[in-house]
Amino acid sequence: MDTHEIDCIVIGAGIAGASAAAHIAADRRVVLVEAEEAAGYHTTGRSAALWILNYGPADVRALTGASRGFFAAPPAGFAEVPLWSPRAMLTLAAAGDEVALEAHLAVGTELRRIDVAAAVAMVPAIRPGAVGAALIEEGTFDLDVATLHQGFLRQVRQRGGSVALRSRTMRIERRNGAWEVEVTGGTAMRAPLLVNAAGAWGDEVAEQAGVRKLGLVPKRRTGVIIDPAPWQPADWPAVMDAREAWYCKPEARTRLMISPADATPTHAHDVQPDELDVAIAVDRMQQMLDIEVRRVERSWAGLRTFAPDGSLCFGFAGDAEGFFWCVGQGGYGIQTSPAAGRLVADMVAGRDAGALAAILPAIDPGRFAGTA
Repeated sequence: MDTHEIDCIVIGAGIAGASAAAHIAADRRVVLVEAEEAAGYHTTGRSAALWILNYGPADVRALTGASRGFFAAPPAGFAEVPLWSPRAMLTLAAAGDEVALEAHLAVGTELRRIDVAAAVAMVPAIRPGAVGAALIEEGTFDLDVATLHQGFLRQVRQRGGSVALRSRTMRIERRNGAWEVEVTGGTAMRAPLLVNAAGAWGDEVAEQAGVRKLGLVPKRRTGVIIDPAPWQPADWPAVMDAREAWYCKPEARTRLMISPADATPTHAHDVQPDELDVAIAVDRMQQMLDIEVRRVERSWAGLRTFAPDGSLCFGFAGDAEGFFWCVGQGGYGIQTSPAAGRLVADMVAGRDAGALAAILPAIDPGRFAGTA
């Protein structure tokens, strides 16, 4: 069997692996390995695609903020269309539950309260008397996930790397100072550095490599598309319940995407929506918005994979030389991807991470193994 000698193997071609591989490929020979026929099949391609600064733990927010400039002005040739379009985020507290907004204001930035009348002007479908308080985050925006993801994959190739689809890992082992990876079809590759960006399959890749697992938990998140006619939602902000029990955003100008914000623990697989979650999404939305749902046009589910404490896991394994974790992105992988990919590349190269060095202790995977 021929073995390809390279500098770095990245496993998982979703947004995390694609961004990491694109940045690493600037100064190393990289192969991006993906088990499925299409990159980003399980999670990246099922994202709600919003950039929200005030979302996630502190380490996520730092990477989200550090990614904003990239979305506004990506490198020349990265994309032929804009990566973003403005879309404010409106957070609504139910009448009698106004205190629910205080937690957002306590830790958030770039947020401001608005009166209920102003919220109704933005989203006229709000039921009379259903909302007691509201706040707005105006710096948020929609993201073109497909264009972003393809931009990173294109960078991998332009920088001399390659993307190996339909290449499920069959054997991963460390030999003579390098990782040897054999994939379906018999192709084998060898590199001193292996980056595990396999998302929901991250612990399975680690187990295959003989590396201690982190305890990653994939969680199901459901999306539903409805026709909100006669309402015209194209210019509405995204809307989120203050208790994060549901959210919605305009989709394709005339449709509305709603989610029950579910986070049901499951296992790594091609997850499908549960009919009960679809019904819950509609019911929770209708408690605040006067929208008749005649039928559900489409529903789907994706996997959001979390570390036990909800923060990211970027860093070298303490029990295996050259094995680098890039997992635990949860629902934050899209909006953090530019800065996250750059940070991973800096970490594997031993470069100064700049301002992002402050989050390194919080994202060190060694915190789960006593080796941080």
